[in-house]
Amino acid sequence: MDKFTQLTGVAAPLPIVNVDTDMIIPKDYLKTIKRTGLAEGLFAEMRLNEDGSENPDFVLNKPAYREATILVAGDNFGCGSSREHAPWALLDRGIRCVISTSFADIFYNNCFKNGILPVQVSPEELDELMDDANRGSNAVLTVDLENQTITGPDGGSISFEIDAFKKHCLINGLDDIGLTMEKAGSITSYESQLSENRPWV
Repeated sequence: MDKFTQLTGVAAPLPIVNVDTDMIIPKDYLKTIKRTGLAEGLFAEMRLNEDGSENPDFVLNKPAYREATILVAGDNFGCGSSREHAPWALLDRGIRCVISTSFADIFYNNCFKNGILPVQVSPEELDELMDDANRGSNAVLTVDLENQTITGPDGGSISFEIDAFKKHCLINGLDDIGLTMEKAGSITSYESQLSENRPWV
């Protein structure tokens, strides 16, 4: 997966609590196991009208936020069923970071495995970032994973905590397969010795 070190981009405000995975990617879009093409289903029930046209009032349809790479969302983001299509859809749309006061555990862990940084902040800090995100095309944040900071358009900075192992994986672009491949030399050596010592296996 792509590495995540520092991200500077437009932040879109989504001040809705309890955004579940069905809201992120409705079940109608779960018929594929491919990670691409899911952006069309992202927030489909809010983003699209019944006739399939875009809802101009939905934040990601507004001109200022069409290229947003950061989402500032309400509490308990990613709750509901444990569908990995949710982070896939966000990533396919270009969202690399989601900021909230809390996340559902499975969604939170799935984000790290797919190159998305979920950042947990306090309610007061979320209010500040939501204000920043409401600035339209001027709603530019810089998320620095190495230094664990979020810098707003006025230069104010917020620090955040993150598990050291998850941070290591994101900075180095390591998903579960990548972590395994880091041990490729040891695996090859083991299999070679196994072949010599136990050829019947």
